[in-house]
Amino acid sequence: MLSMVGVFLTTIVLATSTPVSTETKSQLLNLPNQNAQQQEQSKAVTEKQPLTLSLAEPASLPEVNAPAVQRVPVPNQIEAKIAEPDEIERIHLKQDSLDVTTETDITVTPAATAVTEDINLNWQEVTVKGGDNLSLIFPRVGLSARDVYNVAQTEDIKPLLNLKPDQTLRFGLRETEDKTQLQQLELQLSPVEKLQLTLTESGYQAQTETRETDKRQKQVAGQIESSLFEAGLMSGMSDKLIMELAHIFGWDIDFALDLRQGDNFKVIFEESYLDGEKFDDGDILAAEFTNRGTTFRAVRYTDAEGNSHFYAPTGDSMRKTFTRTPVHFSRISSRFNPNRKHPVLKTSRPHRGVDYAAATGTPILATGDGKVDFIGTKGGYGRTVILSHGGKYTTLYAHMSRFKKGMRSGQRVKQGQTIGYIGSSGLATGPHLHYEFRVNGVHHNPLTVALPKAKPLNAKYMADFQQKSQPLLAQLDALQLPALALNQP
Repeated sequence: MLSMVGVFLTTIVLATSTPVSTETKSQLLNLPNQNAQQQEQSKAVTEKQPLTLSLAEPASLPEVNAPAVQRVPVPNQIEAKIAEPDEIERIHLKQDSLDVTTETDITVTPAATAVTEDINLNWQEVTVKGGDNLSLIFPRVGLSARDVYNVAQTEDIKPLLNLKPDQTLRFGLRETEDKTQLQQLELQLSPVEKLQLTLTESGYQAQTETRETDKRQKQVAGQIESSLFEAGLMSGMSDKLIMELAHIFGWDIDFALDLRQGDNFKVIFEESYLDGEKFDDGDILAAEFTNRGTTFRAVRYTDAEGNSHFYAPTGDSMRKTFTRTPVHFSRISSRFNPNRKHPVLKTSRPHRGVDYAAATGTPILATGDGKVDFIGTKGGYGRTVILSHGGKYTTLYAHMSRFKKGMRSGQRVKQGQTIGYIGSSGLATGPHLHYEFRVNGVHHNPLTVALPKAKPLNAKYMADFQQKSQPLLAQLDALQLPALALNQP
């Protein structure tokens, strides 16, 4: 650029008729924002160049009414020897490294500025298919195996590693010319829960977002005609609530043996609403069940530590150390009988337990907390599990079709936990469970043996329990029972 300016000016000078002195000295221009060191460098270069081209002082012209023109400083003009092109290139390179500023107030819109608002992401949805995992899904949206690895290192993402068919994954992607970057990942767990991964400076972070729901109370009442299940459905209860009702009173009532026509129940429970529509049943708050003229009541109470249990109005726990039945909604095919004739051997052999007939594969539940003393095949019992409950009590479960996966000797089990499934292994004429209850090694009738009770409500919570339970008990009193349906001609 400087060379071209110099040639242009020389041409102008040669073209004029006025002679120009060859002794004209170079004039060093001190530009704005040029520090002292840069000025010294310019001076040194000038002194080395005796034969230089320079701009003549412009002639003073009378001022004319003309619009003001802002002056934009030119980068350092450094005179250079015409005969030294290498030196000129070196100077130009050095000049490019200097900061160039302007004095003009020009508003500049840079190509890229810092973004304070959320980045506009490209969102893509993928529906999970059978057999899918992150390694198969990520490539569909342009992500790599490295992205899968980075996500897998995040804590608390178990649902992402155990995807289920028909779940939906939402990918928030930031796309550039050379790559696609995962900024956010969402997995809907339920209508109210969503797992979200967000990219941070330290990697991905996971959190579960939960939407608030509207809780509404509902009251139902029913009367038994043929079964609890049928009566529960007719009253407006779901399968889940019917099972919970049976569990609450299962400590005192054998629903496979004790139910009679005319037995009745009342239930107060919660329903969860989202955006004005019901999407799930909540907890049972209070319930009443009348069996053979005896009425049982239970109220749900949550203590200060967050533990929720059902208690009778007196504060006694509805929970007992053992439940009466190890199989829900089954029928008794053979009772406890010391003189029963064996159906297979055709000989008189004591039947020291109770047989519950049910379809093959029906879950068998532990009737109490305990430890697995034996698991395996035991003669005519077939596939058998024996549980020990604190040393004094033992329970036996026989004729299973298979054991619960993962069950082993010495393992601890909880009351209500599935330990196996109904079958007909060993000496059996059909699928059923043979259940025995022993106290200090002696067989007792599981249907009539006195079961030990669990601890009552802590005395420090009694006042709070009574205050919260009274309104619920009053609602049970006011709830009317439907009339028993009669067959019409």
